[in-house]
Amino acid sequence: MSILPPLSAFDSSLALLREGYAFISNRCDRLDSDVFATRLFLQPTLCLRGQAAVELFYREERFTRVDAAPRSLRQTLFGEGGVQGLDGAAHRQRKALFLEITRPARVEALIIRVEREWRARLPSWQSRGEIILLDELHRLYTRAVCDWAGVTLAPEEEGQRCTDLVALLEGAGSPGLANLGARRARRRLERWLGGQVEQARKRPAPTGSALALIAQHREPDGRPVSPRVAAVELLNVLRPTVAVARFSTFAALALYKQPAWRERLRADPAARLPFAQEVRRFYAFFPFTVARVRETFEWHGVDFRRGTRVVLDLYGTNRDPRSWERPEVFEPTRFVAEAIPAAAFVPQGGGDVAHQHRCPGEGIALALMTSALRLLLQDMTYQVPTQDLRIDLARMPMRPASGLILSEVQAVQRTRSSVA
Repeated sequence: MSILPPLSAFDSSLALLREGYAFISNRCDRLDSDVFATRLFLQPTLCLRGQAAVELFYREERFTRVDAAPRSLRQTLFGEGGVQGLDGAAHRQRKALFLEITRPARVEALIIRVEREWRARLPSWQSRGEIILLDELHRLYTRAVCDWAGVTLAPEEEGQRCTDLVALLEGAGSPGLANLGARRARRRLERWLGGQVEQARKRPAPTGSALALIAQHREPDGRPVSPRVAAVELLNVLRPTVAVARFSTFAALALYKQPAWRERLRADPAARLPFAQEVRRFYAFFPFTVARVRETFEWHGVDFRRGTRVVLDLYGTNRDPRSWERPEVFEPTRFVAEAIPAAAFVPQGGGDVAHQHRCPGEGIALALMTSALRLLLQDMTYQVPTQDLRIDLARMPMRPASGLILSEVQAVQRTRSSVA
């Protein structure tokens, strides 16, 4: 017989929207349990937190991703038919495509484009008095990733494509009009990219680009993916890259709140990686991830019945005091001094990247963040004026309320010897 701590509420959807990232952890703490049962949007759901839960959640024989994500997410953030909703051999073959796209040499080529675009925009930032860093990075990353991916982006459409890509992120976790706007944005983006896939099959795209690799990809039965599914997967390259603007903005925020680290990172470029890792732990992007029980089993005295939706708390696991010393403190040295268990650190999912549902874009995220730190520290000076830097945990994905306003931006003239 399953033993689960009781929740008084019949359905917890309103509490989830009200509490956001802290929803699962709040209840795990109150119930003194790493698993509890509830209903979310009237659907029976098991919620999990912690290192042991991560190790369970990424066992393929226990869970499936097929039809696991809520429809609102599939129609906005992920798309229908993409790699996130596959399992088994189909998932491994599709995941191999993304591992090819994100090979280190290709990631380095993306960073070159990003840094070139960043430096080209500095004179404009300098002349404008103030900029909102998050908005600027959204546009900058959109232009750079499209160029890198082989996607044609005309100057006059750049603003709309960026707006639509951001809408997929902003609207996915929001009810009502924002979610409806995100669905419309996805339809526009899929039509746009589906057309580019069809063109790439007639007239090859740049060799080795994401567009070329996706257009040429074959399913396990040997057939090419449909233009619509190819567009979904191309969006699974563009959208997460643009989303890293949040992590890079949080890196800038961490520099502002931890001023002693500015000189430390200038003096020791190797410290940028643990700093970026701590940003990913401390400032979350994804609050949760979701699966369904493949076959009924028991874990820690709890029955996991076939077909039940299961939600894993990424945010709470990254702040679990059983795995992290003083998790509420921003401390990058923990990634140097401590041996971090893989299942305790899951900012972009857990498990093995090649065979399970860990995000293949982690390398891109870290490269973009360390690049942003380098540019913020070496290529420009700026001030952070008084503004609203509060972070609302009910807003998913989270962001500083102001988007991080920078003023008095000045480009720094760098000599070759100053490049690190």
